[in-house]
Amino acid sequence: MLIICILCTTHAYYMQPYFLHPCYKSDPNVNQCLTYAANHLAVHMRRGIPELEIADVEPIILDEINLALGSGPDGYRATFKDVKAYGVSNLTVTGIRSDIDSLQFQLSFFIPRIQVRAKYRSSGVLIMVQASGGGDYWGKYEGVKAKVYIRASKQDIDGSTYLALEDLKMDFSVHDIQMGIENVHNNNAVIEAALNLFINSHSQELLKEMKPSIKKKLISTMHSFVDNLFARIPYNLWIIE
Repeated sequence: MLIICILCTTHAYYMQPYFLHPCYKSDPNVNQCLTYAANHLAVHMRRGIPELEIADVEPIILDEINLALGSGPDGYRATFKDVKAYGVSNLTVTGIRSDIDSLQFQLSFFIPRIQVRAKYRSSGVLIMVQASGGGDYWGKYEGVKAKVYIRASKQDIDGSTYLALEDLKMDFSVHDIQMGIENVHNNNAVIEAALNLFINSHSQELLKEMKPSIKKKLISTMHSFVDNLFARIPYNLWIIE
């Protein structure tokens, strides 16, 4: 009997994926364990996890972000396409609050710096300047803090219990922003300088206007990512009851 128990324990050990750190539901410090487990997973994600078909985690690509300032025919409109964000994978999970009975989790993140490149097209008037055209956008976002809320449910598949994502919400803030445009259409240096002055003088206000579009795209991307994790990893490898 002892030999059988040892064999079973050894088998269970090797079944635990190297990129996951399990937590016990009964642990009075389960939130600290979950925080450690999330950072453990994040470290392996940076290197790639073939078992989850995670290879190149960067850049994070968002297909389109929209910005609207003002109304009427002269209102400024900008569309940013092929948005590539670098540095997101350097995140640290600073804390997790959980209610495991109802499978609700709130994760807090910190990212030191995110650098963004994109193509943009714009129309309308900005600071009394006709700003229609296009070019390249760049941004440096320092001290990014984010909170993500996840609610899940259990489902049985082929005799194993998995999690299914029911809801995901997020919000974020940025401590310091530098951003601008370059390679402006028709190489108009005057317009480029005027727009860059306005952009950097009102960076937080511009981020506030862009935020709904950014959040919508990020939530969609994160939803797909969490769905992939939950679909591939049984519940008991996350949390031991």
